[in-house]
Amino acid sequence: MKTLTMKRLSTVMIVFFLLSGSLMINAQEDTNQECNIKYNLFRADFKSKKYDNAYENWLWTFENCPTLSVNTYKNGLVIAKHLYKNTTGTEQDAAKVLVEKIYKQRLQYYPNVKAGKMYSEYAMFMDKTGASEPVVFNLLQKSYDANPEEMGIKAIFKYFEGIIERNKDNNIQEIFDMNDNLQDVVNNKMDGLSHKLDKLRELEESGKELDKKQTYLKGAYSTNLKGLGKVEGGLGAMLEKYATCDRLIPLYKKDCEANSNNVVWLKRSVSRLYNKGCTDGAFYDKIVEKYVNADPSSDAYVFYAGMLMKKGDETKALEYFKKAVDLETNSYKKAKYLYTIARMMKNKGRFGQARSYAYKAVEARPSHGKAYLLVASMYASSAKTCGNGVFGTRMVYQAALNKARRAKAIDPSISSLANKYIKSYSSKAPSTEDVFNEGIQSGSPWKIGCWIGETVRVP
Repeated sequence: MKTLTMKRLSTVMIVFFLLSGSLMINAQEDTNQECNIKYNLFRADFKSKKYDNAYENWLWTFENCPTLSVNTYKNGLVIAKHLYKNTTGTEQDAAKVLVEKIYKQRLQYYPNVKAGKMYSEYAMFMDKTGASEPVVFNLLQKSYDANPEEMGIKAIFKYFEGIIERNKDNNIQEIFDMNDNLQDVVNNKMDGLSHKLDKLRELEESGKELDKKQTYLKGAYSTNLKGLGKVEGGLGAMLEKYATCDRLIPLYKKDCEANSNNVVWLKRSVSRLYNKGCTDGAFYDKIVEKYVNADPSSDAYVFYAGMLMKKGDETKALEYFKKAVDLETNSYKKAKYLYTIARMMKNKGRFGQARSYAYKAVEARPSHGKAYLLVASMYASSAKTCGNGVFGTRMVYQAALNKARRAKAIDPSISSLANKYIKSYSSKAPSTEDVFNEGIQSGSPWKIGCWIGETVRVP
């Protein structure tokens, strides 16, 4: 009897578990089906920008189907931020909590899908809504750790502010290092966008008309480049207070021997000393030699050649400049070195050679606006010597103005800087009254002599 009872019980249990599994499978199938229905319903309203209508079905999907699609979170942030923007009081507080929950849940279920971007957006939302500085910085740190190239423009500024605040009294080197890291991030992003923009510009210049999508992308790339250009300049400005020759040289002297074979440290140190104009003393020459010995690369050769020029060995300097350019295969990096050579030539007063290298930089990178600004500045500084009379001097400024305008046209990242050049040169170029008084027809050619040797149109 006992054996029969146990056998019946076992049978009943087996049947129960089989039925339970069947019920669970059916329940799961029902849930999956409803997830898809609710998801499609809210997506339809979302695409029509009916965010209020989309809310209920979106919320159900968000709470019950966390791994259905990353779009649940992308669209949910738009919906929740719409609610936050259009409510007040306790409703707005609830919307804020919802936005936070969306960010947290997305990072939980999709930790490898643009986590850097999500932490960056999350941080800036919290900053905007009054969160404390440590909370915001902690999120920005997570963004940087996940992928610094996904950080937003404002987030990069905010993060560097936090780095400065935490290290200004006891670790200046950390500020310099992070500035270099963030500048690398910004430059990489700018290079990527510039490359895409160059391709679109090539299409236009070949006579092809951009389609709707390409026109949109051109505008988006230009806008982002303008923003990144401001970040690049802003990071440098934030460091200005700390990066002085009086501070840099003792700091680098202290760490120089320990970093004799540290290529990254040497490269950054040499570059910063050069950019800050701390190149007159023997220490700069010493650190350049260490750099070129540790890393006989294009970048090192450029600075080594500059050091040789400073010492008067121009023949050998030109040899190393050529080595640097010939060694580099990446056209954008080649443009960077050519531009650095152009700057060095300008500083030595070799304007003709400087212009030649600047134009080579543009050949390597068609969107190299700084190269045109360098030429513009040399034209302007030569206005009195290359201009023939008052009107001739103004026409040299016209030539400089043309280069500044060209710089702005090809490189959105330097728009703000180019505008300063344009404003300055416009005030010195010939006015309509000047042209009339000179008795010259607008649009007629005007030959500028001396080293410039260029013909420009009378405005």
